[in-house]
Amino acid sequence: MSLSVSRRLAAVTAIAVAGLFVSTAPAALAAPTAAAAAPTPPDIPVANVKAHLAQLQSIATANGGNRAHGRAGYKASIDYVKAKLDAAGFTTTLQTFTSSGATGYNLIADWPGGDPNSVLMSGSHLDSVSAGPGINDNGSGSAAILETALAVSRAQLQPTKHLRFGWWGAEELGMIGSKYYVNNLPAAEKSKISGYLNFDMIGSPNPGYFVYDDDPTIEQTFKNYYAGIGVATEIETEGDGRSDHAPFKSAGIPVGGLFSGADYTKTAAQAQKWGGTSGQAFDRCYHSSCDTTANINDTALDRNSDAIAYAIWNLGAATPVPPGPSFENTADVNIPDSPGAAVTSPITVSGVTGNAPATTKVEVNIVHTYRGDLVVDLVAPDGTVYNLHNRSGGSADNLVQTYTVNASSEVANGVWKLQAKDVAAQDVGYINSWKITF
Repeated sequence: MSLSVSRRLAAVTAIAVAGLFVSTAPAALAAPTAAAAAPTPPDIPVANVKAHLAQLQSIATANGGNRAHGRAGYKASIDYVKAKLDAAGFTTTLQTFTSSGATGYNLIADWPGGDPNSVLMSGSHLDSVSAGPGINDNGSGSAAILETALAVSRAQLQPTKHLRFGWWGAEELGMIGSKYYVNNLPAAEKSKISGYLNFDMIGSPNPGYFVYDDDPTIEQTFKNYYAGIGVATEIETEGDGRSDHAPFKSAGIPVGGLFSGADYTKTAAQAQKWGGTSGQAFDRCYHSSCDTTANINDTALDRNSDAIAYAIWNLGAATPVPPGPSFENTADVNIPDSPGAAVTSPITVSGVTGNAPATTKVEVNIVHTYRGDLVVDLVAPDGTVYNLHNRSGGSADNLVQTYTVNASSEVANGVWKLQAKDVAAQDVGYINSWKITF
């Protein structure tokens, strides 16, 4: 990861609200159309990922102790990854650029098949700083997506979307390689990238489990994975704008990703939640010579590698399921300013066979003067709570988002509720409408 170096007071406006909780269902409710099951994401063998890290360590050791831009260790790293992908049946392209008077390299690997007009791309920077071998930063992300790409080949996956992988050069100098790639893509090619997933530092020795809060569908996909293994996550803030997702985001491409922490300090609450040591950095060897293969937490590397495969299989390779019936509540519900109680807007669902799908869609339209004050949940008929929005978005107003929720353990029929709570004073709003689609 590269280095980087007020709340406003809104006028409180009285908002008139309508009083009735009503639910609106479509005129005709049909059972969801049957579709083939999506392929099951694989378990990525952490031993394989660590074997790639051992190779990157050997390359650094043989080339002055690092794999930095413009150094022999970086080119040897690119050559190692490219050889693995070529042997696995990928179409690889070596893109060159110049930075700080030296030639840099990006490696792009395309898996044959999938919709060429809908590309799911995953990427990691492969360069280290000159001070060390860069095994966590960012051999970890590079090795994990390499092994995931090889898993695509082993499965002979036939994805719905076209899958593309990228390994970026000169990230440590300011995301030079990824900027070059994005800036040199024709507008028509940029528009074909439906999402970019970034993995920078995913094996930190004192790890946290952070999920980018950029594109809501990508974010929810990663959250679904971690919820499935019982690991809590937090929104990633330390790396905002400091890694290779930034050029894609600036180009209007939906982005997401994972991160296990760099030089920020783990709090006591985080240590209680994730283990590890409070009061210490997530990675005490960040940008240092001690960022070696000994600087990796195997559990974090394993979980994050599996999460990458889960996201790629579900976002890129899942068989699309036609949407089922939709139910909507358009009655306004006032959200009192903090410390007011949470409010709910109910929808009664009936006529749907079986459980809700793993891709239940929840469309939220909340008018509010400061969406960073809001915590918004979906409450299932049995009382299970699925968090949709947890104070992200800063000082922006209104919350108009579509979320994908894995509610497959819930019976579809019954009363579903959208629950909203304002947890900080001085701003007001209301639930304008919401819709749930099965």
